[in-house]
Amino acid sequence: MSPFFFVLMQAAILAYALVGGVFLAFSDFIMRSLSLTGGSGGVEAMQVINREVYRWVFMTLFLGMAVVSLGVAGVAAFGMSGPERGLVLAAGIVYLVGCFGVTVFFNVPMNEALAGMDRSSDAARSYWTGTYLPRWTFWNTVRTLACVLSAALLLLGLLWTAQGLA
Repeated sequence: MSPFFFVLMQAAILAYALVGGVFLAFSDFIMRSLSLTGGSGGVEAMQVINREVYRWVFMTLFLGMAVVSLGVAGVAAFGMSGPERGLVLAAGIVYLVGCFGVTVFFNVPMNEALAGMDRSSDAARSYWTGTYLPRWTFWNTVRTLACVLSAALLLLGLLWTAQGLA
């Protein structure tokens, strides 16, 4: 394994953990707090959050890790052998499917639906409490677990690889 890839794996572990930490905060207390605002407060706050998330720090990390995950999975599939190969490959795939894929196919469509609603309407409040809060939080928890699992798998793969280098 090249020294560059070895360092990239270390950075990816931290990045998976950082992205997972953001998702954990939402599943653990942010969504619950927004649900307690009553009326249209939670809807409005989430609409603002969903616009602000496109700032470059989080989005660069989130999208960048999709690209890195492709690279990690590719290097594992075509350039590694032994048990660490499966761990590293799984780490990349878990992030791509469980974090990036879930975001694209579940969370973003719900965000877009919420963004198009008048926050003070009965339809928005009904969507917020009956659909958005439970489903968005469920899928966000899936993203959290995928990031944690990706970090753990990559860490194990890195440790296994390092032991082989020693």
